[in-house]
Amino acid sequence: MTHDFHPTMLREYDIRGVVGDTLSEKDAYAIGRSFATLIRRAGGGRIAVGYDGRLSSPMLAEALVAGVNAAGVDALNVGLGPTPMLYYAASTQQVDGGIQITGSHNPPDYNGFKMVFQERPFFGADIRRIGEMAAAGDWEAGEGTAERIDIVDAYVDRLVEGFAGGAFRIGWDAGNGAAGPVIEKLTARLPGEHHLLFTDIDGHFPNHHPDPTEEKNLADLRKLVAEKSLDFGVAFDGDGDRIGAIDGQGRVIWGDQLLQIYAAAVLTDLPGATVIADVKASQALFDRVAQLGGTPLMWKTGHSLIKAKMKETGSPLAGEMSGHIFFADRYYGYDDAPYAAVRLIEAATKLGKSVTELRGGMAPMVNTPEMRFQVDEVRKFAIVDEVLDRLATSGARVDRTDGARVMTDDGWWLLRASNTQDVLVARAEAVDEAALARLLVAIDEQLAQSGVARGTQAAH
Repeated sequence: MTHDFHPTMLREYDIRGVVGDTLSEKDAYAIGRSFATLIRRAGGGRIAVGYDGRLSSPMLAEALVAGVNAAGVDALNVGLGPTPMLYYAASTQQVDGGIQITGSHNPPDYNGFKMVFQERPFFGADIRRIGEMAAAGDWEAGEGTAERIDIVDAYVDRLVEGFAGGAFRIGWDAGNGAAGPVIEKLTARLPGEHHLLFTDIDGHFPNHHPDPTEEKNLADLRKLVAEKSLDFGVAFDGDGDRIGAIDGQGRVIWGDQLLQIYAAAVLTDLPGATVIADVKASQALFDRVAQLGGTPLMWKTGHSLIKAKMKETGSPLAGEMSGHIFFADRYYGYDDAPYAAVRLIEAATKLGKSVTELRGGMAPMVNTPEMRFQVDEVRKFAIVDEVLDRLATSGARVDRTDGARVMTDDGWWLLRASNTQDVLVARAEAVDEAALARLLVAIDEQLAQSGVARGTQAAH
């Protein structure tokens, strides 16, 4: 028995597809069996499985568990919940790995798989190996067992363990995603006053799409904070591993700005520590970490890539523009948005300022939001390579950590290929609006030479 995956499914740091088109039950079975085979060959025998609130998730979970069991490995099903709850299970439940079925922030018809292997991230060559094993039918055989446990309360207990924050008035928007019930239980355990939005799990996402990095998805939270005069608000993506936030004035606190707040608190206790951020982060963040006495480190975008770099460097804190925040300080080092919300309360308390004051005190920078535009899947990496080749010829100052981050006298601009969707991602930051306009012209000129314009389909 062999199985071939659709060529777009196996991504750099997770597996993702469109249900009924590029992703089916057979794929879930093959992923479960391949992953379990690797676990078994590494001496393990038990895998935790969880899933998010998408309509297709229970069906895919059942097929995945069947594949795990067919490889002679036991499955510990922790059920419906956010991805960090699965990570928590993988860290605490005497298992050898974990798989979360989740479409994260993608459209409702998407779904996918995030994996952890013996407490390390599973990505890149690991994921390609899943494809190779399935294509060859290189699987172990056996009869594993399936057990169901409820760890929601234990997970929430861990979120508030050692809590040292004060009482604030906070808005929480779960976006009908998988974190909703956790947020209900968490806020009941915290001091202060809490106002909750959309905590019922609904895979149709009837109120707004669960992606807090898009400002339009924060409209309901912004309205709530304004109407109730709250101190700040937090929002979560579909599987609860990414956080968004606004201050009491309704200003968005982007991922790199949240990281400035967390860094100020963490570096008080751990002077000189390394703080990691991805290539999309503001120069203001790296400057602020250095000013606080920390060691800033720019790294590649991608939750698995960041987690691996944290382990390598011993970093207590890392984050991405996309709202993945990772605490190894007093926690496990994975991206957990409910925990990041708890640490935001603690940081404001520790620093003795409101979240609005902390946001207002940041160095003003003129920048674009993350600009995402669709291109043909087979062209996206090639376009970035073409841009890099032209930049090298021109003698530009380029950081190649992840795509092209180009430094100029005006500021910097970035172009990289998304690892999860058929899009290119661009961003620019400058000293003023005129400089920003010049950076955008530079991006557009490079794209035009590769037959692309922002907001249009790439030439084939």
